[in-house]
Parts: sequence; C-alpha cells; structure tokens
Amino acid sequence: MRSGNPMLRESIFAEAKTLGGRMSIEGVVNKTGVLISLVLLAAAWVWSRFMTAGIEAISGYMILGVIGGFILAMIVSFRPTSARTLAWIYALMEGLFLGGISAMFEARYPGLVMQAVMLTFGVFFSLLFAYKAKIIRASAKFRMGVVAATGGIALFYFAAMILGFFHVNIPFLYSASPLGIGFSIFVVIIAALNLVLDFDFIEQAAREGAPQYMEWYAAFGLVVTLVWLYIEILRLLAKLNERR
Repeated sequence: MRSGNPMLRESIFAEAKTLGGRMSIEGVVNKTGVLISLVLLAAAWVWSRFMTAGIEAISGYMILGVIGGFILAMIVSFRPTSARTLAWIYALMEGLFLGGISAMFEARYPGLVMQAVMLTFGVFFSLLFAYKAKIIRASAKFRMGVVAATGGIALFYFAAMILGFFHVNIPFLYSASPLGIGFSIFVVIIAALNLVLDFDFIEQAAREGAPQYMEWYAAFGLVVTLVWLYIEILRLLAKLNERR
C-alpha cells in the first residue's frame, strides 16, 4: 500500500497491525465527518470575528492555527496512536486558519469562498464515486506519478518559502498570469488525485485488518488532503477573478 499523503504512510499501518481492534471504512467515514465538522465550526467562529472586528481581531488565531496545526500534524504523523485525541485539536487549529484566510478572500472577492467550498466537496465526492465505480484506479504507475508530483510541489513550496526570507519572490506563484493560473490548476489536480490514493490506501488497510484506532489516523490524513485541496482551489479562483 502507498499513498501520496505523507500522513498515510504504509509503514504506519504495518507497525500498527499487532495492536487490537479492527479498522472499518464506515468508522473512517464517521470520524472524517467529525473532524470536518470541527474544522467548519472553528472556521465559522473566526469568520464571524473577522466580519465584526477586522483582521486585527483574528491575526493571532490564524498564526496559532498555522503553527499549532503544523506541530500537531508532525506529532500525529510519527505517533499515530495520538490521533485519537490530537486529531480533534488539529481540526480546530486548521479551522482557525481556514476561517481567517477564507474571510480575507471573501472580503476581496465576494462569493469566492462558497465556490471554493462547493468545488472542494464536489471534487471529493466525484472522485469517491469514480473510485468506487472503478472508473479510476490507483495503479502502481498512477501512484508513482502522483507521489512524485506531490513531492515536487512540496519541494517547490519549501524553496519558495526559503527564497522569501531573502526577499526573492517567484512571480507566477501568486500572479494571475497564464503561467500562474496554469500552475494552480496543476496543483489542484495533484491535490485532488491524492484523494484517490487515500481512498485506496484506507480501503486496503481496512481489508488487511488495521487496528480500530487507525480510523482516527486515516480520517486525519483525509482532512489534511482536503484542507490542501481547498486552499489551492481558493487560490486558483482568486487568480481567475483577477483576470476578469
């Protein structure tokens, strides 16, 4: 088993097989719903704060969400058993960040956030249907291509961040130029295809008898992918709006 999502590594499930309980797909679905609900609740609260008091009232929450979410993601990644408790907190941290950044985009581009939310869930359910109907399969070549592209995007973003410390910017990364839009479309596609790998990975893990606590870990991994997909769709839509 292999997934492009670094949070759903094969070694994690292999190491967990000796522990008790059995993971089920239904359990992953239920727990994913819980985590997404927590993300939306935290996001709605920060959104309301932004709309009533402005950016000054939420900047601290956004920073907390980014830093806290990253730290928790690393902890859960290396200690899957912690997902039973930390995945909840991670979802709240992501909600703090997403609520703030979504409100800021909405203030500049009215209607953009609802479009991004609908597209994110639309892509999710479309790919889930395509996967269950075996229209799209996670073959070895498919996995290799998506994993390689995901790694390349991660390295590119990391390099862009490092260059930013030295005031060196990569213009097309944020611009609404044809190249910038094309890059965002590519990243959205790769983020979406990671969902297919996640579906396949979770299905195989459940079939092979991964322990029940891994349902939280698998749900956490899906939320990581969905958050990434939403952010990239949000950025793409903003670039398209700039072109109007």
